[in-house]
Amino acid sequence: MHINSAGEWESDSTKACGQDAGLALVFWSDTDQKTVTAAVKSLKTHCPQAIIVGCSTGGIVSGGTFLENAMSATLVSFEKTRLASVAARLRDHEDTRGLCRHLAANLPSAGLTHVFVLSDGLLVNGCALASGLAEFLPAGVGITGGLAADGERFQLTSIVHGQEILFGGVLCLGFYGEALKIGQGTRGGWLPFGPERMITESHDNVLLELDGESALELYERYLGKHAKNLPASGHLFPLYLREAGSSNWVVRTILGLDRKSHALLFGGEMPRGATVRLMRGNMDNLLDGAQEAAERARLDDDDALAILVSCVGRKMLLKQFVDEEIDTVARILGPRTTLTGFYSYGEIACGEAGEACLLHNQTMMVTVLQEQR
Repeated sequence: MHINSAGEWESDSTKACGQDAGLALVFWSDTDQKTVTAAVKSLKTHCPQAIIVGCSTGGIVSGGTFLENAMSATLVSFEKTRLASVAARLRDHEDTRGLCRHLAANLPSAGLTHVFVLSDGLLVNGCALASGLAEFLPAGVGITGGLAADGERFQLTSIVHGQEILFGGVLCLGFYGEALKIGQGTRGGWLPFGPERMITESHDNVLLELDGESALELYERYLGKHAKNLPASGHLFPLYLREAGSSNWVVRTILGLDRKSHALLFGGEMPRGATVRLMRGNMDNLLDGAQEAAERARLDDDDALAILVSCVGRKMLLKQFVDEEIDTVARILGPRTTLTGFYSYGEIACGEAGEACLLHNQTMMVTVLQEQR
């Protein structure tokens, strides 16, 4: 379903599942809060039994189509799978770890097999969120999700839970029972270049110095003409990061900057002593990454739902070819898989080295849900 020019929900399919839907996944791009609030309230009349969850985005995946300046809802019905959800604001807890403890404690644990998480993309520390959920949710429960976005503005993001719009909030959607199979794949496609550098001054997700030099000035030198468009243009040049004592690399991307303090704000922790390299990508590499993510997530040739969470930075590089990324995933998953999702400020999924839950940047993350018959 999507919101038409009159502000009303309009069906994209002949399948009438609204009254029976147990879940409504709602994503919007460049849509004002008044419209979102009214649309969510109206959606409840179309699917009165559904748990409604969603977020603001940098672009929407709806079926096999990429949408901007739009709002869409994917209605999902399960035969054997139970659902539960919980949401909270960061401001109501001492820190992100406390928020995660609260979310885990208020999400029923009996029979829980997977959690899909949506978070404010600017006010919540994505790294702390991922590690906190992994710590407090029951062992063996899968975790995937993403951070809400605000296009290329990086000003204000939000999530929706039920009929409430939350700023600085996080929601967890729990899936229960043994009938649901989950496939998950996460891949990037960005390539490192230039020398390795050490983080010599930072705190939390704020990067100040690399090898004793201003990180902002270093970025501006490398970006050249693109520097005037920071922080948005920073998505085209993410950092590859390896913490001291670790062999695992993760991608981190810029979410903001403070020129007065020469600080760069990233989508995850930037610990002192970590090694970093600049990265860049091209269309072919990013499409290869999307294909690999879909191949890892693919299940049987049966009816399934795929939730795609891809990074705003990928969209910025792909530009008019962003539909090809979605087409690549759709081709691998097959015609019986319905696609939904969004472009984000960060992706949450397991790590390539087997870590239970990590914050990723600049990746395509695919979660496939399929009930066994």
